[in-house]
This record gives sequence, structure tokens and C-alpha cells, in this order.
Amino acid sequence: MPLAVCATPIGNLDDVTLRVLAELRAAELVLCEDTRRTRILLDRHGIEARLQSYHRHNEAARTGEALGRLQRGERVALVSDAGLPGVNDPGARLIGTALEAGVPVTVLPGPSAVETSLVASGLVGDRYQFVGYLPRRTGELRAVAAELARWPHPVVAFESPRRLPASLGALAEEMPERPAAVCRELTKRFEETVRGTLRELAARFAEPPKGEITLVLGAAPGGSAVMNVSEEDAAAVVSELVDAGVARRQAADVVARMTGVSRNSLYRSSL
Repeated sequence: MPLAVCATPIGNLDDVTLRVLAELRAAELVLCEDTRRTRILLDRHGIEARLQSYHRHNEAARTGEALGRLQRGERVALVSDAGLPGVNDPGARLIGTALEAGVPVTVLPGPSAVETSLVASGLVGDRYQFVGYLPRRTGELRAVAAELARWPHPVVAFESPRRLPASLGALAEEMPERPAAVCRELTKRFEETVRGTLRELAARFAEPPKGEITLVLGAAPGGSAVMNVSEEDAAAVVSELVDAGVARRQAADVVARMTGVSRNSLYRSSL
């Protein structure tokens, strides 16, 4: 049997797919980050299942045991407290181990705090970068802020409510006019999305709020982070990439994103 990786609600317990519910009902064992949290979800939907904890402190030991069960043909499901296991949650080790051992893995998608916050913020672009949790240490946080200031596209990050004021302050120092949004308690009763510049949000959240936080940075105003090169130089880079074996359309797309030069123009000039 394959390992079933199941996405669970990020807040509202009704935000779970029919496929996930069916898999959890059929599983002989459900590995979960916190058995108490998962039991609440299962009780809400009338599911009885055998639960076993699988978290950062025991995943090394649990992985070998779970792999043995899978190799014996047992039906095992993997969940985290919220969202998809393996993305800022335990699970990546078990998934990788199963694949290396030749055990198939099936992923049952579902709620995502990253995509939900991105759409709720109104700052969606044609691409975005997810950076996980922002660093706790001041020096590392400032270094990340400086790096994000050079990234022209939307950015999504997780943050704790306690550290939010310091993080917004560091980001505002680097890019005060960058549009952003603080998404709090997504899909829950007191859901809130506060939009503004980073300077405005740093002032608004001078004190830690309550609830789980997802932070979204919009695209850099005016595309200021795009490389300033001539169209001729950009076309030369495309030609070099093509000579190196990169597909022509892919090369034109990459250089266009980096320089702001028209993709179609770069493609035509490389023919």
C-alpha cells in the first residue's frame, strides 16, 4: 500500500476533502503531529482511527517503524496539525525514506495557508516565493529583509504573533513603501487581513496580536529589483543559454523575468 500524505484544515474543520476523509477512515494507522489535534478533526467527522504521534522529536524512530508497516502492506496515512505534511511540518523524512525504499507515496491535496493568504492579500503575481518562518535572531532577520528587498515578486512567510512586531520593523527599515498584508487566523471565526505598506503595518502591529499569522509582501513597486540591462545585452544572455543547451523559450522567459525585457522580443532576436 502507498503512504497517503493527507492535507488537513488550517483552521475551519470543515475545510477537508472527501478523499482525505475516506483515506483516514480506511487507514490502519494515522501518523499525526499531535494526536489531540487530529482526534478533534476525526471526531468532528465521525471517524475512528488508530493514531500515533509523529513529530520532530520522534520522527527518526517512528520513520523506521512506519516504513516496516508500509512494506508489510499496511495502510498508513500521514497528517500534520494543519496543511500538508512536509511543508514546514514533519513528514519529509518519512516521505523520502518511503520513496527510497520503493514504497509509493500518494498526496491528497487540500487547504494551504500560503495560497489562501496570497489570494486574500490581493497581492497575487505571476510567481511568488515562499520563505517559511522568518528568522528569530536580529542579525539573520535583517539579512533576510535585505535579501527580500531585492526580490521583485510577492513573498509569503509564516510568523509567530509574538515576533511579528520585530519582523515588520526589520522589513520596514529595508523597504518601507512595499505593499504587504498581515493575514491572521485564516479560515477561523476571527479571520482578519490587514493591508498597507510595511511602514504602516509596522506601526499598526507595534504590539503582538493574537492568533496564527501569515505575512505577504507584494511585488516591489515599479519593479525596482529587476536588473538594469540593455535589450541587446539581455539577448546576448539568451543566446549563451541556448548555446549551453537551455530550451529557447525557457531561456527567453528566465532572462525576461530578470531584466524586464519583453520575452517575445528576446525569443525573436535569438532565432
